[in-house]
Amino acid sequence: MTDKPIDGTPPDGVDGLARVARVLDRLLDPKTGCPWDLKQTPDTMKAHLLEEMYELISAIEDHADDQVCEETGDCLFLLAFLSRLYQRRGAFTLDDVLNASAQKMISRHPHIFANGKTLDSAEAVKEQWHQLKQTQEKRSLLGGVPRNLPALLRAHRLGERTGKCGFDWNSARDVLASVHSEMDELEKAMETESEERVAEELGDVLFTLANLSRHLKIRAEDALRSTNDRFVRRFEYIEKALSGQGRTVDQASLEEMDRLWEKAKAEGL
Repeated sequence: MTDKPIDGTPPDGVDGLARVARVLDRLLDPKTGCPWDLKQTPDTMKAHLLEEMYELISAIEDHADDQVCEETGDCLFLLAFLSRLYQRRGAFTLDDVLNASAQKMISRHPHIFANGKTLDSAEAVKEQWHQLKQTQEKRSLLGGVPRNLPALLRAHRLGERTGKCGFDWNSARDVLASVHSEMDELEKAMETESEERVAEELGDVLFTLANLSRHLKIRAEDALRSTNDRFVRRFEYIEKALSGQGRTVDQASLEEMDRLWEKAKAEGL
């Protein structure tokens, strides 16, 4: 590896991954590397990975190509960084990661790489994927659903997996009936039960709603994210309207804020 300083111009003949490797060599040099980077561990990297992934998702939703490019780079760099930390332990290298990923994709697409049965729809490919995944990994049907997924997304995935063996509601209407039933149980718990019991019943309501979204072909996580954004826009409308009057939300009544909220809705916010 050359000792030439790394500036803003890629050296001739060096591709992106090789350049990232050179950057990591410098950052993680035990004698001259960055003090912050040298302190990082796989555990400390978790929060950074989550944050960067959410920033990438936001850029995608904003249809901001330049930002998507930048945030994709940030995510890839952190993954390369994480691989380098494991390499220093003697566990695996980035090449091991990439080769294992390529091999997995080949094995999961026999209709492309192994002259397997022709599949003519995305749904058929998805079904084959799950069947191969369970066979190859030899684990519980739910074992491949990460515990650290956002809770609504995990509920969607859990219902999706068990639905493949027939453990599911028959229709969205049936799920909606379960939502009403779970709401009744929550209401009863709020009247007579402990806080722990109320939390359990509220969780049942949210889990059932996530599965209602699945049956409606809507991702609950995306739907709630959209609602959160809409809530922010409308509340900022209230703040701006009151600011024009020389007041803040703390100086307005609930009735005033409700009227402004309805006005924001009427204006399509």
